[in-house]
Amino acid sequence: MDANGHGSALSQGANTVLGSPLRLLTGTLLFVATVFCISTMGYVRAGWPLGDAAYMVLLTIFSVGYGEVRPIDTTFLRIWTTLTIVLGCTSMIVLTGALVQVFTLFQFRRLLGLDRMQTEIEKLEDHVVICGYGRIGVQLAMALAEARHPFVIIERSPTKCEEARAHGHLSLVGEATHEDTLRQAGIAKARVLASVLPDDAANVFITLSARNLNAGIEIIARGEAPSTESKLFHAGADKVVLPTHIGAERITELILYPATGKAVGSDGAVSDMKRGLHDLGLELEVVTAIKHGALTGLNVRDAERQGNGAFFIVQIDRANGQSIAHPGDEVRIEPGDSVMLVVRGSRLSAGAIFSAPARPVRHGRSFITPGR
Repeated sequence: MDANGHGSALSQGANTVLGSPLRLLTGTLLFVATVFCISTMGYVRAGWPLGDAAYMVLLTIFSVGYGEVRPIDTTFLRIWTTLTIVLGCTSMIVLTGALVQVFTLFQFRRLLGLDRMQTEIEKLEDHVVICGYGRIGVQLAMALAEARHPFVIIERSPTKCEEARAHGHLSLVGEATHEDTLRQAGIAKARVLASVLPDDAANVFITLSARNLNAGIEIIARGEAPSTESKLFHAGADKVVLPTHIGAERITELILYPATGKAVGSDGAVSDMKRGLHDLGLELEVVTAIKHGALTGLNVRDAERQGNGAFFIVQIDRANGQSIAHPGDEVRIEPGDSVMLVVRGSRLSAGAIFSAPARPVRHGRSFITPGR
């Protein structure tokens, strides 16, 4: 069993042990309340006003001994008071013991969790520090956990921090903007800091603090407003991610390259090639040549020339099932062809060229549309 599993087992054990004092405390409280109510009703039955009866029982149970509220001058009252003293004082002794046990075990469980967590964090090296456990932080933690990459989460909300711990993630409750919290997270030995809070000002401040504590750490920061990007770079961020911009760009890519997902998802070799090209700063995309499209009807050489170096064509799959790998310069792009591109620079501009309608070209005294 790993350290996280061992810690979870200890925590579960503490919870099991804690269950007994909690049950004892609950049962004792119910017993005290029952004694209080029954004893009070006994004094009321003896003719006492309700307020005096309740006050008398309260003084008796807690053994304060301020004196009798009214004279205890009958056999019934003496027997009733004796029973109240015996049952009430005994129940209060048990109640005090149960409270001590509960507080002690809660503190033990808290120390157990925090000490184990801090010990595990201190062992980390070349790990990732995630600031914020919101929507992006949750997804990032899941991806890193799946990749078995060490990381620690800083989250100011105790509830979210407990949620992270429930998923087996190392986490600290604290403000990531505080240098002491960053030190607790092992910022000095960390390789990457990801500040993914939805607060631009906080991300800038965290970036400044992290860069001051570890000059060599790679900082990836989230920005909400486009104007924050330059501030984050000035603060020391190595990379800035704008979720809104990425989301819009991704939707645009799905519009311009609807065939890429099918081609990549159905072929493992193509998927591996796409990842390899991405590491080199290139992207693999698949477009469908539309009828009367700007590049439909052109040969490979002319199509690449129209792209001004934004892409080059590596494969053409015809609608009839024919596949042309490494097509020559004179191979024409026909309507319905799936054209595989290696894109450099803006993927959006490359896709826009293929999806744009063909422009009429002057041919003598008239204009003709290529591909017709």
